Amino acid sequence: DPVSNMKNRFGLAGLFGPGGAASFSDHNWPKEPFFAHNLQTTLHSVFELPFLQSLEALLSTWPNIIQAHLPATADESSSIDVDAKDARKLFANKMTLLFNNVHTLSTELQNRLRAIAKDLGLPSSTHARCMIYATPDGKGTAAHFDQNINFVIQLHGTKKWSLAPNQHVENPTERFTIGQPLDPELASYSLAPMPLQMPIAGRQEIVLRPGSVLFVPRGWWHCTEATGEALALNFTFSQPTWVDLFTLALRSRLSLSPAWRELADGVTSADKALRANATGEFNDLLSELVDDLPHWRAEDILASTEGEIE
Repeated sequence: DPVSNMKNRFGLAGLFGPGGAASFSDHNWPKEPFFAHNLQTTLHSVFELPFLQSLEALLSTWPNIIQAHLPATADESSSIDVDAKDARKLFANKMTLLFNNVHTLSTELQNRLRAIAKDLGLPSSTHARCMIYATPDGKGTAAHFDQNINFVIQLHGTKKWSLAPNQHVENPTERFTIGQPLDPELASYSLAPMPLQMPIAGRQEIVLRPGSVLFVPRGWWHCTEATGEALALNFTFSQPTWVDLFTLALRSRLSLSPAWRELADGVTSADKALRANATGEFNDLLSELVDDLPHWRAEDILASTEGEIE
């Protein structure tokens, strides 16, 4: 069966091996970290890609801008965009490099992205991409959490990962790095003030070597440190939340109505009568919506939104 063969080669079984994939799906997905080592054979087609043989091979091939992480924070939230020539110099000066959308160079990686997403049951509208982190000896990424999920393949060198469960915010919709500004929406539903350093409670450390694969769940705190020059390939998936699906469907539904497309005139008018009229008009629209909502069905919303989320 060609479909089954492709699934086994490129999906979760092609990432963790059949036994590892079953264990991951049964016990770790989507909330708990998972790792496995010595998977070079399972991932041989990735390790054989010419542009992944070394950082120099990647820089010689790379056609796009590269992010270089500034030393003060060492994170993508504090970075500059450079070309390959300048990236070489900055890496020699101990700055981590981030290559975005690496899958555009390889049908192998594109097939793996699609197969992993299918195995996980992610919507086709999920934003999936590959990234590569090139990390100098002794450097790494500052403590942060992501709003997406990551599967990390260690290609070259050794990297220590520190991970901790997030007791500050549940199911974040935005990324946050310690010491950086906090997104206002994220702040609105945070359970506690953000920490000043990597949390200790529940912390675990995992050392990745060539052939190691790590799953980092959405929202988990993590930071890294390389021993020797390290190169890691990430499969990253940013899937829509229920909020995303519903608000997109809601806008699509309301936009069909000329009344909802009316300008919101008078909402902040100094004239009390105009302001009251605007409030009354809005209440009428909301009443119509309340009457309409009982007729909505999840199947209809999913059918109308599939393929529209970025």
